[in-house]
Amino acid sequence: MSRAFQFLASVVDPRSYLHVFRLVHYYSYSHVRPRARMRVGEGTGIAPTVSFRNGERITLGAQCHIGEGAFLWAGDREGTIGLGDRVSIAPNVFITASDYRFVRGKPFREQPKRERAVRIGSDVWLGTGVVVTAGVSIGDGCIVGAGAVVTRDLPEGSIAAGVPARVIGERKDEQDD
Repeated sequence: MSRAFQFLASVVDPRSYLHVFRLVHYYSYSHVRPRARMRVGEGTGIAPTVSFRNGERITLGAQCHIGEGAFLWAGDREGTIGLGDRVSIAPNVFITASDYRFVRGKPFREQPKRERAVRIGSDVWLGTGVVVTAGVSIGDGCIVGAGAVVTRDLPEGSIAAGVPARVIGERKDEQDD
């Protein structure tokens, strides 16, 4: 088969065009529709590849930045996600207000969900690939290192890293330098 024929066959293949509709549908339910139901503060920037679930339970403060490929998934019924002002979320961060319980003898997909609020204070920076689990509060001024998994509350002004995330230091005032 010649290259010209292969090219022509790929251009006229209807499956390619059907896939475009699937991508548009995905973008609509994972970004456009939930974003319309969110409360977003003035000056907040959201990358076009951020995935949201249950936008009516997500609140973003003013002047936040939500990086590419981030996921903010609020619970289906009650789990909320709230961000303060000036929060920076790096690419590929995952924040969820819902997780599964583990009941012996039940298949994974039949496990009951547990929804708990996630609260992230103002002036917080979450590094690339951070995971924040349901029920966690991150205090004002925290910095969470890349790849950390936050499973417990972090106190105001702390610097945390690791899996699970642990406090490894604290932010200092300028006069402390």
